[in-house]
Amino acid sequence: MEVRKDVYESEVNEIVKKMWGSFAIAVWHWHDKPYFLSKKRYFVLKVQVKPGFERILAKLLREVRKFKNGAYDDIKIKIRHGHISTLHIWWARRPLASSRATSFAALIPAPESIEEWEKKRQFIVELSKWENSLDRQIIEKAREEILKANGGKAPKVLDCFAGGGSIPLEALRLGCEAHAIEYNPVAVLILKCTLEYPQKYGRPKKIKVKNELGLEEEKEINPLLEDVKKWGNWVLKEAKKEIGKFYPEDEDGSIPVGYIWARTIPCQNPSCDAQIPLMRQFWLAKKNNKKISLYPFVEGKKVKFKIVGDGYEEMPKGFDPSKGTVSRAIATCPVCGYTVDDKTTRKLFQEGKSGPRFH
Repeated sequence: MEVRKDVYESEVNEIVKKMWGSFAIAVWHWHDKPYFLSKKRYFVLKVQVKPGFERILAKLLREVRKFKNGAYDDIKIKIRHGHISTLHIWWARRPLASSRATSFAALIPAPESIEEWEKKRQFIVELSKWENSLDRQIIEKAREEILKANGGKAPKVLDCFAGGGSIPLEALRLGCEAHAIEYNPVAVLILKCTLEYPQKYGRPKKIKVKNELGLEEEKEINPLLEDVKKWGNWVLKEAKKEIGKFYPEDEDGSIPVGYIWARTIPCQNPSCDAQIPLMRQFWLAKKNNKKISLYPFVEGKKVKFKIVGDGYEEMPKGFDPSKGTVSRAIATCPVCGYTVDDKTTRKLFQEGKSGPRFH
């Protein structure tokens, strides 16, 4: 990654200085990845800049991206509990680990020796691990280094396209004054729920409640957490009233959370006339450690399904879930094996002889 100076840099520096003060400088980086169709630029804010730091900072940021021993845990492992991605789906969420690592690396002085370089590198590795997100000792050390580099003042971090909020959240975690900008109303709500509401309404407070004996006692609660529980349960209750009839309980008491829907056409074998569910394949989950699929079986002249695979009934030998009942409009009847050609399949749809089927 190479740092280049051009006519735009001086203009950007002037704007940055007005917004952030004379201690700030904008550094331009050129993407050197082969998959970029055109060269795009971005700049990183650096406080208390030393002459010649630009190349060192670029190298440090590049090294941060190469960490393999835990720095990208939230990419490799699908973290669910406590991760902001569980709040709401958002496109192209930036990983928390890399957001934390690059923000920290950009806000501290460049290492002046190989020993200091390796020490900083090892600290960033530990700082970026998911399990250390709430480690007070590590986070406080990172905050102290950032404050020391900024003359004791919390630096300002501005994310002009904040999206899901990974960068401003990690900036807040590192003790910075974070500012997030978005014009998409969904993203704005996500940002408020991620960055603003927990600080405004999530501070624990003590209230008086009656215990089982009827005596008053103090209890510490989180008002935001209690409100989320209260209104979450209200939404669930109201949803059950309105659409609960579409999700009847199974024999074991479990409630289905979704259905698989498929079109059907009648088998053209005069002696069969079964309904053929048109499904390209039967996989429900296909991972190295989890393989589950629907298994079609015949009862009389009806095609029924059951779930087989890991955690369920063993998958029958010789059954290939990747082979469904239809391919390129050519359908095969699971009951009698009769093949319906593509022209006939399309004709049945045009004549309104197709139907729906829920599984």
